[in-house]
Amino acid sequence: MTTTDPATTPRTAHRAGGPATAAEDQARPAALGLVTIGQAPRSDLTEDIRPHLGGLRPVEHGALDLDRFDGPDADRVRADVGPVAGEAPLISRLRDGSSVRLGHDALAPRMREAVARCERDGAGATLLLCTGSFPPVAATRPVLYAEQLVQHGVRAVAGGDPVGVVCPLPAQREDVGRRWARLLPGQVSVEPADPYAPDALESVAGAARVLAALGSRWLVLDCVGYTEAMRAAAARAAGPAVPVLLARALAVRLAAEAAASGRG
Repeated sequence: MTTTDPATTPRTAHRAGGPATAAEDQARPAALGLVTIGQAPRSDLTEDIRPHLGGLRPVEHGALDLDRFDGPDADRVRADVGPVAGEAPLISRLRDGSSVRLGHDALAPRMREAVARCERDGAGATLLLCTGSFPPVAATRPVLYAEQLVQHGVRAVAGGDPVGVVCPLPAQREDVGRRWARLLPGQVSVEPADPYAPDALESVAGAARVLAALGSRWLVLDCVGYTEAMRAAAARAAGPAVPVLLARALAVRLAAEAAASGRG
């Protein structure tokens, strides 16, 4: 998947002498917009999702692409986009590889703008790459929500079995458990493991081991930040009898199917 830095490179296709013609646009592969709540491109995501795109052209934009997290205003910017008191925080990745904690209210307008940029770049549908809960985003084309895709996908395969959920932060545990318990008929257990920490593989494996010991029959890595390598670490820790479902894979597979169905 080829991505570019939105701070330096225009996203709209052009040819010598002017914008791409309608015939040229039609000849390009159908596109799926990918909106992260952090910054794009997501180099940690690229290789994992490539097999799931089914030939779709990915168009990446981030909610925080226009925010600067370096220089003298870095602390103020982090405070501006952070969670309010008492809010379960979100966490995402910045372009430099660091992470940032985020609040829903600060993200909402930024996500609308990122979706609009995806549509301007030709996305026929856009996937919001976050398993947090968000209100509907106004758009002219379909917007798909990772939380809904992942949760309903898990319910379909897990049925009434006990499910263990791995979330990034201890402060998210209560909120994540409540949202999953509303949907799943079986027992829900939650353990935190930060996917952006230096010891992420060990932390995810430890959470998986705890959840398997609690009797979970399925595990869900419930953040787009969790990688295929982390899924493998969780699977080794939980044992062969406990399947591990990866949020980024579930969401992109289903979104690509929906986007591909609208090609013709």
